[in-house]
Amino acid sequence: MIDSKILEKVDSQGIHKIYDMWPSIGKESYGADLVAIDFKNIKHIVFVGMGGSGALNDIFSAILSKTNIHVSVVKGYHLPNTVDFNTLVVSTSVSGNTIESLTVLDSATKTDCKTIAFSGGGEIERYCIKNKIEHRKIPIFHSPRASFPSFLFSMLKILEPIIPLKKEDIFQSIDMLKITQKKISSQNLSLTNPSIDIANWISGIPVIYYPWGLQSAAIRFKNSLQENAKMHVIAEDIMEACHNGIVAWEKRTEARPLLIRGQDDYIKTKERWEIIKEYFDQKKIEYKEIFSVEGSILSKLINLIYLLDYSTIYRAVLSGIDPSPVDSINFVKNRTKKFSY
Repeated sequence: MIDSKILEKVDSQGIHKIYDMWPSIGKESYGADLVAIDFKNIKHIVFVGMGGSGALNDIFSAILSKTNIHVSVVKGYHLPNTVDFNTLVVSTSVSGNTIESLTVLDSATKTDCKTIAFSGGGEIERYCIKNKIEHRKIPIFHSPRASFPSFLFSMLKILEPIIPLKKEDIFQSIDMLKITQKKISSQNLSLTNPSIDIANWISGIPVIYYPWGLQSAAIRFKNSLQENAKMHVIAEDIMEACHNGIVAWEKRTEARPLLIRGQDDYIKTKERWEIIKEYFDQKKIEYKEIFSVEGSILSKLINLIYLLDYSTIYRAVLSGIDPSPVDSINFVKNRTKKFSY
C-alpha cells in the first residue's frame, strides 16, 4: 500500500497535489473572464498539438464527432491540404515551445484559413504577438499533463461558439470530477481508492482496449503510464484488435489486458466485449474492466482520464519511480532544431 510519507517522498515534485486540485482548477478555468472566438462559417477545424496538448485535441475531436464540422487532429509538422477559408486551425502547446505546433501554425498563416493559438506563454505567444494572430494565454500547473483541466475548460469557454456542448454538460462534468476526486485523491490512500486498485493491478506490459468514442481517454492513459510510470504500453481499438491484435494472445506473454468501457457503448460493441471476455476466460488470461461514468461525452472522458491518470501516479510510486521527470523527452527536445522566424 501507499501511505502519505511514501507518496511525498517518491513524488518529490508533488504532481499528485495538482491532481487533487483538478475539479477546482476546471471550475476556475471555465469561470474565468475569457474572450470567446468570433469566427464565422467554420466547416473544418484542425487541432494541432503534441503530448498533453495532443490529448486535449483528441477530446475535442470526440466532442465534435457527431457534428457536421470536419475535424483533423495533427500530431506532427504537416498542415492538411484541405485547409481553406472555412477552416480554423487551433494550435495548442502548454509550454508554448513545441516545435511541431509552431511549424504548423506558421504554415497556417500562409493560407487563407483562420487561426488561434493556446499556450502558457513561450515562443508561440511571441510568434502570435509578432504576427497578430489570435492567442490566449492559459495558466500552467506543474507540467503539460497536469495542466489538462486548466487548458481543457479554458478552451471550452473560448471555443464555445463552435463547440456544441450545453453549459449543463460542462458543469455536470466538473461536478462529477468532484465526486471522482473524493474516491481517488491522496486523501484516500486506502483499498477503497479505485485508482490505487488499478495501479496495484497493472504489471508487465499493459494492453489497453477501448471502443470508438473513448479513444482519447485510452490514448491519454497510455501516454500517462509512459510518462509517469515509465512503462511500455499498447493501446488498441477493440474492434480492430479482433481482426489482428487478438492473435498475439495465443502465445504466452507478460502483457495484461485492460478493457476501457463506456456505460452506454454501442450494442455491437457490448456484444464484442462479452466475446473478448469469453476468449480471455477460456485462455485463462486475467483482465481488468474499467467503466466510464454516466453522462455526456465530456463527463465520460474527463472522469476516465482523471481516474486513469491518477492510477499512473500511484503505479509510479508503487514502483519507487518519481512520476515527474521526463528526461528522455528533454533529450529529444534539446537535440531538435529550434523554430526560427
